[in-house]
Amino acid sequence: MRALNPFPARAARPALRAAALAVLVAAAPAAAIVGGREGTGVPGAASAVMVLTSGGGVCSGIVVAADAVLTAGHCVAGVGENRVHYRDETDRPVLAEVAARGLHPAYDGDAIRGRTRSIDLALLRTREPLPARFVPAALSAAMPRAGESLTLAGYGAVRGGDRRSIGRYRGATLTVVEPYGPSRILVWMQAPGAGGCQGDSGGPIFDSAAVAAVAAWVKDACGGLTQGILLGPQRDWIDRTLAGWGSAARWSHP
Repeated sequence: MRALNPFPARAARPALRAAALAVLVAAAPAAAIVGGREGTGVPGAASAVMVLTSGGGVCSGIVVAADAVLTAGHCVAGVGENRVHYRDETDRPVLAEVAARGLHPAYDGDAIRGRTRSIDLALLRTREPLPARFVPAALSAAMPRAGESLTLAGYGAVRGGDRRSIGRYRGATLTVVEPYGPSRILVWMQAPGAGGCQGDSGGPIFDSAAVAAVAAWVKDACGGLTQGILLGPQRDWIDRTLAGWGSAARWSHP
């Protein structure tokens, strides 16, 4: 199993600009999620951004307030700097500065090797509010069970190592499975020929129109069994962190 977006830990400010350029050269209409689709049928485009790291890494992110983005914890932990990337109304790239970062206190970067629990979530506060065209995503405390269908979305690559295919927002419908039994922390999903890839970390996992989980890992290879962190059990941390920044998330029911 591996993180959907492994990246070097060394921080270097110019790498943020280089990472953005690597995204922008992806002119071909390549899939951003293995087996994915793009267009009006993919939910969450109005609340989707990219999260860049000073080590040259690329993740996906979810706008949850005018100045707050939810993403995966490993996109923030051990990283000197993050920027929020999007395109303005003239299609020019923007690298929004981050004023504050909140890493979930139960995040463990060595969880896979140590076989311990890790809550792979982080929140970023942008220095300035994001443009009004971004609509904060509705979050869901739903606990999907085996057999249910969810939609994974993100800006990731079509296949491992293919950075040129990063940067297009796509989604894929996956089916919930419970390979280790029901979980109150994680959701696992799979579908033939579809799943997450590098750059999809931090992307939304939709239960209907609301985000129920955040993409974190994929097992073995891109397009494989994909894992997300359920948001319902982490609602208190999300709400407390945003409240400390003067913001609030929009939760649907349940």
